Amino acid sequence: MSNSDPTPYLLLVDGHAYAYRAFHAIRSLNAPDGAPTNALYGFIKMLQKMEGILKPTHLLVLWDGGLSAERMVALPEYKQQRPPTPEALSLQLPQLRIWLAASGIASWKQEGDEADDWIGVYTRRAAAAGWRVVIASSDKDFMQLVTDRTGLFNPNDKSDKVWGPADVVNKTGVNPSQIVDWLSLIGDAADNIPGVPGVGPKTSTDLLRRFGTIEILLSRLAEIKSERQRTELHGATEAVRRNQQMVALNCDLKGGPELDQLAPLAADLTKLRELYRAWGFGSLLAGIGSGESPVQGNLL
Repeated sequence: MSNSDPTPYLLLVDGHAYAYRAFHAIRSLNAPDGAPTNALYGFIKMLQKMEGILKPTHLLVLWDGGLSAERMVALPEYKQQRPPTPEALSLQLPQLRIWLAASGIASWKQEGDEADDWIGVYTRRAAAAGWRVVIASSDKDFMQLVTDRTGLFNPNDKSDKVWGPADVVNKTGVNPSQIVDWLSLIGDAADNIPGVPGVGPKTSTDLLRRFGTIEILLSRLAEIKSERQRTELHGATEAVRRNQQMVALNCDLKGGPELDQLAPLAADLTKLRELYRAWGFGSLLAGIGSGESPVQGNLL
């Protein structure tokens, strides 16, 4: 994706994922009043860095509003292994949204909806409008959205490369259009979704390369030579179909800001100065004083 392309370019950020990442990357940082600020500082710096590298024309940070009711009905254990949000991080999340508003950056949260689904929604909306999209997240579920015009910016990839379809194939062995089926077979430990016993990433890749889709695979189980594998796949048929519904992003949610509302607005410098003083962020405060952009300045 060339930054010289005049087409609108939307960066979608998985807010909670980056807040957690920032919280654990900086172990201890406190404001003058003792309040924790490690997630605040790390999030701001990471967003600055992404903005500086990618230079999007539009930007939206998405936040979790809870777990999908449909997924919870299908699998009550969905994401239940995750520990509760640390109190020190919970205290900082509202402040992050205040900072985003002061910085002129759009954010969105819908109660009862997962950020992942809203990222899917905005990816589809922007693609339908002919925009380019980059999703900032390390979540492998988003590989299902990758196209020639929609890429992934993975914070675990130190090359700062935007992943395209070929990178998904290099990582998984399957095309983006097969990612839902690939994950449905292997499961997703991060989301507490069990896969087919004995079917790991390599086996899943081999099966999908041979049969193309889960539907074709399940209709031709007799062609699989391994009796154990045939038995496991046959026994897991309903679980695999459930997994497809769990893994596929719901891109049909309604509401949220319009695409033309996602261009960054002028920052409220008075509010930012107030926040940075309260948090003790001297370098960020100095950046405003020197005339640097509060978003693009002070890159890591």
